Amino acid sequence: MMKLFVTIFSFTLLFNSGFTADVPVKTDWKTLSNVDFNKKWNKEEKMFILEPVFGETVKALAGKTVEITGYMIPIDIESNYYVLSANPYASCFFCGGAGPESVMSIKFKKVSRRFDTDERLTLKGKLVLNTQDLEELNYILQDAELIK
Repeated sequence: MMKLFVTIFSFTLLFNSGFTADVPVKTDWKTLSNVDFNKKWNKEEKMFILEPVFGETVKALAGKTVEITGYMIPIDIESNYYVLSANPYASCFFCGGAGPESVMSIKFKKVSRRFDTDERLTLKGKLVLNTQDLEELNYILQDAELIK
């Protein structure tokens, strides 16, 4: 009887883990603001850069599938390069007074359509924290998919 219970229990754990792995963690821009920036000299670029030091709440989301809502900012429509922002275009990091923690690069799993500037969307994907690649933003949403 105990062997049967252990077998059923193990099967249940295995079965349930397959479904919970894809459930996105809902996050918001306030949570992603748990980051500090240190001014650091970059020899290659010959300039100071702001190096992110992610807080514990952000580190806990690294590599997880997250869901976040923001405003779409098309950067290069032809190459499907989009940025999701906490704020509309007029007040985003690139044009307004917001910080680098308020935007993330979107790397779509599959782009199904073009997105308009300031289109408010909810996306899900794997959150990547970037501290090294100066060509990328600090937050990257990998394998992103449109939720609504």
